[in-house]
Amino acid sequence: MQTLWYALLSAMLIVYVVLDGFDFGAGIVYRFVARTDAERRQLLSAIGPVWDGNEVWLLAAGGTLFFAFPKAYAAGFSGLYMPLVILLWLLILRGLAIELRSHEPYKLWHDFWDGTLQFSSVLIAVILGAGFGNLVRGVPLNDAGYFSIPLFTDLLPKPWIGVLDYYTISAGIFCLAILGLHGALFLVWKTDGSLRARSILVARRLWWAVLVMALITIVLTMFVQPGFFSPLVDRVWPIVLVIVSLAGFFYVPTALKGTADLRPFLGSVTFIVGSLAAMAGTLFPNLIVSTLDPSYTLTAYSASTGPYGLQVGLVWWIIGMILVVFYFVFVYRNLSGKVSEEAPRQ
Repeated sequence: MQTLWYALLSAMLIVYVVLDGFDFGAGIVYRFVARTDAERRQLLSAIGPVWDGNEVWLLAAGGTLFFAFPKAYAAGFSGLYMPLVILLWLLILRGLAIELRSHEPYKLWHDFWDGTLQFSSVLIAVILGAGFGNLVRGVPLNDAGYFSIPLFTDLLPKPWIGVLDYYTISAGIFCLAILGLHGALFLVWKTDGSLRARSILVARRLWWAVLVMALITIVLTMFVQPGFFSPLVDRVWPIVLVIVSLAGFFYVPTALKGTADLRPFLGSVTFIVGSLAAMAGTLFPNLIVSTLDPSYTLTAYSASTGPYGLQVGLVWWIIGMILVVFYFVFVYRNLSGKVSEEAPRQ
């Protein structure tokens, strides 16, 4: 049962990154692809109806972690309290920028919220990437199940670690490039005109940035966590997921040469899903890795709630997911098609 809940939690986080990731990505490339006020309203109209619904998956994943693995929830939220508060405020600022930008006709008002949207989107991507970096590298979790690390270090490769250090910042920049590419490809799919054309150009450049940062992050991961890639040798399905991820990534530039605008975005989705699923499979059963002593590591088995609670919770989780899936199918079907510059939705 713990293995199932580990898989469900991983799946919810992956869905969140895929869905809210294109919102963040659109914000990251916002000023680069949308030059005029009409184009910026066009971009906001592409993400405006869905961005808040996409965040439901983050709340659901947090609730699932709290229910299924309370020890990991307690350790993670106490040890990473400050970056989580910063992330919360950045999410609030992003939402305010999207909703308030068009409420006044003044250029200064528009410029302020445009800058706020891009600034918050960039930092959110970096913090999310740094969070994944901390999961991979591990934290100084003690025998009581808690840890405390500084928000940042001097960024030099030394024994001590921080939420933001040389490794986690590289992971953050890697995530920034991935989500920027993901958002640009979403805009290629959902918009037309000059906005679509610039999104293609930005996507092609960001594809190379993702490739470079992937190589850098892999090398640094081998340095800070030498045994991280060992499961790729011992287990078959993480290798399959890596192959799927690479296939999606290398399909993107080929798909951009065609006229079917959905295909490059689906390539990005495949890349993200495959990468995160392979990461979850490599980490399994670990939830929070201890850098002090491997015996202190919180796993899906040591951090879970009781078997009866997991069984009852599964029934309600299935009911809730059915409702959520129907809602998202309904919303995305009703918002199908491109958002034109002449008649934006918002």
